Parts: sequence; structure tokens; C-alpha cells
Amino acid sequence: MSLQPLEVKDLVKKIIKKENVFILDVRGEDDYENWKIEGDSVETMNIPLKEIKEDPQKAKEKLPDDGPIYVVCAKGVSSQDGVKILKEAGVEQITHLVDGMNGWSEHLEPIKVSKLSGEGGALYQFVRLGKGCLSYVIESNGEAAIVDPNRMTEYYTNFIKEQGLTIKAVLDTHLHADHISGGREIAKQSGASYSFPEKDDEGVEFEYTPLKDGDEIRVGDVTIKPFYSPGHTIGSTSLIVDDEFLLTGDILFVESIGRPDLAGKADDWVDDLRETLYKRYKNLSSDLTVLPSHFGEISELNEDGSVSDKLNSLYEKNKKLNVENPEEFRHMVTDNLPEQPNSHEEIRKTNMGKQNPDQDKKKEMETGPNNCSV
Repeated sequence: MSLQPLEVKDLVKKIIKKENVFILDVRGEDDYENWKIEGDSVETMNIPLKEIKEDPQKAKEKLPDDGPIYVVCAKGVSSQDGVKILKEAGVEQITHLVDGMNGWSEHLEPIKVSKLSGEGGALYQFVRLGKGCLSYVIESNGEAAIVDPNRMTEYYTNFIKEQGLTIKAVLDTHLHADHISGGREIAKQSGASYSFPEKDDEGVEFEYTPLKDGDEIRVGDVTIKPFYSPGHTIGSTSLIVDDEFLLTGDILFVESIGRPDLAGKADDWVDDLRETLYKRYKNLSSDLTVLPSHFGEISELNEDGSVSDKLNSLYEKNKKLNVENPEEFRHMVTDNLPEQPNSHEEIRKTNMGKQNPDQDKKKEMETGPNNCSV
């Protein structure tokens, strides 16, 4: 029996469950090296479609003899050509990934992190494996808050509808530069308040409720407390949920820390970054569970596919939180900045409300890996 095309949602579940997966990527070598599907149980090989067309038998000889082969391209079109050619060459257990890397980039997988206060109280992390983005839904007593939502708003709104919830608040922890926020769109659709850090207002062209340190946002019986934590941006604001969870935005990750340069102000903001990581967070309960808005490597995922760790654990094992000399910290950050995210300036302008590209352009702008950490 021939394999059916593989949906991205099913691939994500296979990777989270650590099922063995073999990926044949038929994009060009440069595209493959820049960004590919990875996972602890994923074996991946790059043979550009051009080479497969030129010598199908040679391509076949490189492939494993047993187990299914999933062919991936950019949009899920040319991969079907690759499947057809290789089937004609005698490869049997082979199919393509529906929507290709575009689909991989856009899928969000909701994972329940914990119960929270109130009837039905729960905290969900929406994991975007293809971009390393993490966003959140907080629910209690029939109300919900959404934190750092991606532009694929239907994942959140469909989830909210299925749960029978009312969206009370939508929050962005900072002005994002690596992906397009869906926050304002969800707030507009639902009539919920949209909260955004006032210090990240660099001339944004939309109305918002200032996300202020010391305020409290109530969702059912759950309390969300904004905590000013600059460094990734000047307005970056973490969220303390139920005095148990610390949503750190792009300031602190499980295996790294945020980068301060995406607005071109690394030298200005690196000291704020250190102040937040080495002093502000130190004043919080060390037993808080850190929930970031990004992850860098698949190794950061827990067994259930979520990304989290205790604050005290991160101070023990995250090397970037243990650089005692301020000048050494400055050099560590500013001398080791990775390539900036694809189209980050266009993304920032879009998130500021200064431009509104069509859906195809938005997909193009977000193509590529997550590069938010040092």
C-alpha cells in the first residue's frame, strides 16, 4: 500500500513522540543549510530536485531501503515531482510533506503546561516547531488571555471556540522582529483589550493598553502581573502568571539569552539586558517556572514537547547567566550575535502598523530559522 501524503500536524506529533523520521529535502543546498526540519529522531538528507531528475538511480542509491521517506520542498509542489520520479525508479515507501517548508513554518501545536486557578484554569503553550516560536493561552472561569500570538490567528481562535472561552485580553511582551504578531488582529476580532509595552512605542500606528510594571490583569481567577524586563527591546515586559510562571518573552531562554540588537541598539541595550538577567530576575522567586517566547534547539523541548525550566535551574546551568565580569558579558553578547532574522526590519514595520503586506508576502518575510538568541 502506498503512503499517503504527510500532513505537517502529523509530522510534528511524530517528532514530539521521537518517532524515527527520514526527510528527503529536495530544495537547493543553500536553502537546506540555512533552514531545515530537525528533531532528535529525525534523519535528513538533501538531494536537490535537479539532481534527482538528472540521475534518479543515483539518488535512489543514497536513500534507505526500509521505512517511509518523506520528501520536502518549499511549498509542497516540487516535492511531488520528486516522489513521482523516485517511485518510477523503484522507491516504494515514499510520499511528500503537504505544503512543504511553508506548512512546517506555520503549524502551531498546543500543549497543556499546567493547571491554573479557577474553574477549568489552565496554561497552554503553542509550539511553532518550524520557527522556534512559543505563544500562550491562559484560561480560567471561561475567560482567556493570549500572549505573543503568531499571525496564524485561526489556531488560537479555533482553540478558544473549542474550549468555549471568551477572549478577555491579548498581550505582546515586546515589539517582535522575527515574526509577525497576530495580537492586534485577534483583539480586533474578539473585542478584547490589546496590551503592549509603552516603551516599545517607536511611533506605532495603532491604539493599545499600556503593559505596565505593577499592574494586574485578571483572567477568571488568574492574576497576570507585568514585570518590566528590558534588554531584548527597551520595552520588553515579562509576565508573572499565578505567582508560579514567568513568561520571559525574548529576554531569557532555556539554553540562551535574548539578543539586544534587532533595533540596531546593541551597545545601548546590552547593559539593560544584563540588569534584567543578573538583578531584576534575581529579585523574583527562584522557584518560578520560566516559559520563553522562543527556543533555539530541539534539545530544549521537554518530553511532552513543551519548553520550560525553573528559574533557579537556569541560573545553575545556563552559561550566559554566569558571566561575572560586566565587560566580559558585553563582549559575549555583542561579539557573538548571529545573523539577523530574515526581513526583520520589514517585520518590525509590519508589527508597528506602518505597513500591511499580503499573506504571500508575510509568509516570505518569515521564511527561515529563528535567530532571536545570543
